[in-house]
Amino acid sequence: MGRWEPNARGRLEQAALELYSEQGFEETTVKEIAQRAGLTERTFFRHFTDKREVLFPHSNPLQEFIVTGLVGAPESAAPIDAMAMALEAASGLFQERQEVVRRRQAVVSANPELQERELIKLASLASAVTDALRGRGVEEPAASLVAEAGIAVFKIAFVRWIGETDQGDFARLVRDTFDELKTVTAGG
Repeated sequence: MGRWEPNARGRLEQAALELYSEQGFEETTVKEIAQRAGLTERTFFRHFTDKREVLFPHSNPLQEFIVTGLVGAPESAAPIDAMAMALEAASGLFQERQEVVRRRQAVVSANPELQERELIKLASLASAVTDALRGRGVEEPAASLVAEAGIAVFKIAFVRWIGETDQGDFARLVRDTFDELKTVTAGG
């Protein structure tokens, strides 16, 4: 593949994930990623600041989808239900990419530095969700509680989903996990 072929970013992402899976994150160099993608290191650095950025891009489509879902939820929806709707709507980001997401998560889970980065990303997501809930008129501490509960539901549903081999429905797992949370908090 030559440097002039399209989708350099996608090729770099694919090459990086392959190499991280084959030889580990720490052992993989930017040079190897670029070579596997048929590109130069310079091209790599036009798209990413470092090799972690391949797994954690600056833009966060998940956050954008969830916040947009919260803003667009019916005003009559209880905060926790609005959160559930937003997470269900965002589940489409993952559904078509389960194998790639599963491989990415295996790389993250194998590296403490990447696990830490993932936790920072989730904390940022919780903060953005809290702000969106406040924008809906949800007072504190309810806004923070719903945001943190929603992130916990997301994490649990996500772990269950990547563990399924039958390409399970992520939105269904989100709903099931929210239902379980409601049952537990209602004393059931």
